[in-house]
Amino acid sequence: MMDNKLKVAGALALGAVLYACTAPAPPPGGTAAPAKGVAASAELAEIRSIAKDAYIYGYPVVDNYRFTYARAVDTTDGMYGAPINTFGHDQDVKKAGEKAVQTVNADTPYSRAVIDLRSEPVVLTAPRIEKNRYFTMQFVDMYTHNFAYVGSRTTGNDGGSFLITGPGWKGEAPKGVKAVIPCETELMTLIGRTQLFNPADLPNVKKIQAGYTLQPLSQFLKQPAPPAAPAIRWLMPLKSADELRTSLEFFNQLNYALGFCPPHPTETELMARFAKIGVGAGKRFDPAALSPEKRQAFEEGVKDAWKEFGALSKRAAAVEVTSGDVFGTREQLKNNYLYRWAGDLMGIYGNTQAEAIYPGYQVGSDGKPLDASTGGYTLRFDPGKLPPANAFWSVTMYDEPDKLLVPNPIERHLINSPMLPKLRKDKDGGLTLYLQADSPGKDKESNWLPAPKGPFFAVLRIYWPKPEALDGTWKQPPLVKVP
Repeated sequence: MMDNKLKVAGALALGAVLYACTAPAPPPGGTAAPAKGVAASAELAEIRSIAKDAYIYGYPVVDNYRFTYARAVDTTDGMYGAPINTFGHDQDVKKAGEKAVQTVNADTPYSRAVIDLRSEPVVLTAPRIEKNRYFTMQFVDMYTHNFAYVGSRTTGNDGGSFLITGPGWKGEAPKGVKAVIPCETELMTLIGRTQLFNPADLPNVKKIQAGYTLQPLSQFLKQPAPPAAPAIRWLMPLKSADELRTSLEFFNQLNYALGFCPPHPTETELMARFAKIGVGAGKRFDPAALSPEKRQAFEEGVKDAWKEFGALSKRAAAVEVTSGDVFGTREQLKNNYLYRWAGDLMGIYGNTQAEAIYPGYQVGSDGKPLDASTGGYTLRFDPGKLPPANAFWSVTMYDEPDKLLVPNPIERHLINSPMLPKLRKDKDGGLTLYLQADSPGKDKESNWLPAPKGPFFAVLRIYWPKPEALDGTWKQPPLVKVP
């Protein structure tokens, strides 16, 4: 699962079918022969342009479908969690050597579910949770919009039931539910995160996870169920990012996934444009039927999409665009499909900034890539300048380029705010962390975050950030190289 990939990277491919272009009007005084070369060139240029836009629009949808299938359908997949409308829980302490997930989140074990809203709404129930423990339930539609949250920040820790409704549902909220949460797509993903204080706290997290339940509304009300929706005839998804980047089957996957996404009023004209190249819900796209010229037009359109993403990446590197800009509701993103794509590539299912932000460390204060084989680094928080979190913060170490947890003699992969009572403060009350391969000495080892003897990457996670973390009042301190 890529829930916590934080580095912008990724790629995909798009496809479509041709449409006829009108030849130029004949000159006065007679009928000119059609300018076939000009018309064909214009047709291919149009295909290329639409393919680029459809690729940008569709990548998150196709990628989301890929994970939906892996999580809830393909029992042979290593990411499989549970059947549809059932939670699958992560119930272990993350350790070095686990290669399934890049930049894995070791703070909050996940509870994930794919939800089918076609036949009736589904009721989510959360148990009462102690006040000092953070939890959140993130609601993600097929487009990858974070359209709602339940949890410590939004609804509190007192527990309760919440009604999730699909497109077009017109019922009344039954007694016993705290809120009705509408989803604009027929399938959605629910991602729960429950704070783990330390490895010994895992049994407590498991008990909480057992209290997360999903029920069809009829079952919740103890009433007969409505007629079941037709069984889904699942399409085998593209399996890797490389296939998303290179295979024109991507377009067929997009058409299939859009079948779970009723047209949105703001996208009527967009869908009409995509239809010109064969992209749309229920359409069949066959890459083998393309002429060599049209295939090339689609491939060039995909390349153009990646060029546009490359330009956005430069803006992200200059901190002109942040994770806060690319995750959120449809309204927050304002149908900025390039940003939505960037959010998928930065880490599909990343949180909206009000829920969590992820400032990363890829270079030191000297501007050079982080490399612990040439020395260590210090991360100092001045007095009163710890990461401003209503819930908690953490700093996690990963190797490069794999972005996996780092084996080390003290089996420590992160330092977080629950550990503060055991961390050594500086004389002025500040806090200095040591990110390096070797121990900084017994007197400083409480503050040591072991790094690999080579390139590394670190992530600062701030859960339920305070306003000063979002408006720029608080400044992320740099990693300072120590020879």
